[in-house]
This record gives sequence, C-alpha cells and structure tokens, in this order.
Amino acid sequence: MSEDLGTPVLDNHLHLDPEHGRGMAAVDDFARLGGTHLIVVNKPSWHLGPIPSSREEFRPVFEATVDAVREASDRLPGRAWPVLGVHPGLISRLVDEEGYEPTAARDLMCEGLSVAAEFVAEGRALGLKSGRPHYDVSEAVWEGSNAVMRRAFEYGAELDCAVQLHTEASEDLTGIAEWAADAGMDPSRVVKHYASGTLAGPTPSVMSETDWLSTAAERGEPFLMETDFVDDPEKPGMVLGPKTVPRRVRWLLEEGYDDAVRTAHVETPRTVYDIDTEATLSAGDST
Repeated sequence: MSEDLGTPVLDNHLHLDPEHGRGMAAVDDFARLGGTHLIVVNKPSWHLGPIPSSREEFRPVFEATVDAVREASDRLPGRAWPVLGVHPGLISRLVDEEGYEPTAARDLMCEGLSVAAEFVAEGRALGLKSGRPHYDVSEAVWEGSNAVMRRAFEYGAELDCAVQLHTEASEDLTGIAEWAADAGMDPSRVVKHYASGTLAGPTPSVMSETDWLSTAAERGEPFLMETDFVDDPEKPGMVLGPKTVPRRVRWLLEEGYDDAVRTAHVETPRTVYDIDTEATLSAGDST
C-alpha cells in the first residue's frame, strides 16, 4: 500500500531507463513512499546509443523517454511528464571525441533542440532542457554552449514552455535570466536543475538535501524539489534515489514547513509548467 502524505509530491528532475536501469521499479518505489508526480528528463543521448551526428539521431532518445513517461503515468497516483532536450556536455563529446569544431557542435545541438521543440509543439513534452558545461572549457566551447542555451530560450518563448538548465554551480544566475527575458521568456519559467537552497535569477530546482531544503523553505520564494536520479545500474549510489523526495516532503511537514511543501509541489509547478498537480492527482490523468 502506498503512503499518502496529504499533498501532491513532485520530483522535478529524474531519469528513467527501463531497458538498462531500474525503470518502473524506481517509479514504484517513489509512489510507495507517497510520491505522486514526476518530471522525467531524457538521459544524455550517448547513454542510450551512439553520439548523435545528425538531427534525426536525437529522436530515438526522446521517443524512449516519452514511452517511459507513459508507462510511469500508469503507475502513479498522479502522472508524469517528459522534459526533452540536449545535455550541455554533448558539446565536449562532439569536440573532444568526434573532432567537431565548436561552431559545428553548436549547430548540431541546436538541431537536436529543434527536434525536442517539435515534441513540445505536439503536446508530447512539457518543456525543454539545455544549459552549459559545469566544468572548464575553452572560450569557443563556452560561447557555443551559451548560444545553444539562448536558442532554447527562443524556443521557450515561441512555445510558451519552461526550460530546465544544467549549468555550473551558482547562487546568482541573473545574467542567464536576463537572456531568457531578452528572448521573450518569463525568467521564472527557467529552472536551474541541481540548485542549492539559494538562487537569484531562475527558479531553483533544489536537490533534496535537508540543509538546502530548509534554506529554500525559510526563504519563502518559489522552488521545486528533485533527486536527479540517474537510473544507471553501474552508478547505483550516484546522486539521490527515487524515494528521497517523498521522504523529504514528510520531513518538511514534520518540521512545520507546510507552506513550503505547497509552494514546491503545487504553486511553483503551476507557475513554471502550467500544470495542476492537485487536479491531476484527483483525476488520475495519464494522457
């Protein structure tokens, strides 16, 4: 029997790999502890197949993610949604391993984003993912990465959707938020994946460590919660497991942070993604 925490419980960023990883067993663990909703982000393309060399080679990874989301939704009290895009680390794979010039790698990654944007336009995905490397790179690679991210913001404005970012660790990304605004996006719909409890600029998706969550709760600003579960059998202890968000929600409630729980699991998802975690919970919507 699944635990009922009396609230929607959303993990804003995790990966599912039914073919190679735990897949639906991880979803069942999440639901059993009281989890209700998932935002499933596609794994980096090179984790599920060869490094893409053309626009259409991004599509199988996106289709696999959409299929996993459909199956996950059937097992949840609420539902799951896919967020699709191009991992910023791909630029290093293309340049360092495949011999691409940074500008050519940039262009290919923008093509991958265009495929992800098709899924959003068709209603098959909730938002896009992009970003820039969190490690040292050359100036040319950095410029190319920023160009890809800015292209994601253009799609976000055009499609009226959220954009999740994988970036360097920072508590101040106001410059990135300004780029989103320049592209026509509401910066609050830009989400910094793997955020700590404090962030200026985008909306933080806070890694579910108690210290970071208590900081976010005390701030009283919009935030989301995530695990970044990687679903890789070769890295079983990497990042956080699928049970973590419901466990941390229970802890927040025990600590008296009821308002913060509502912020992270009802109000911020509505603002950022235009989703209703309460209505989909009661309806059991899995479309």
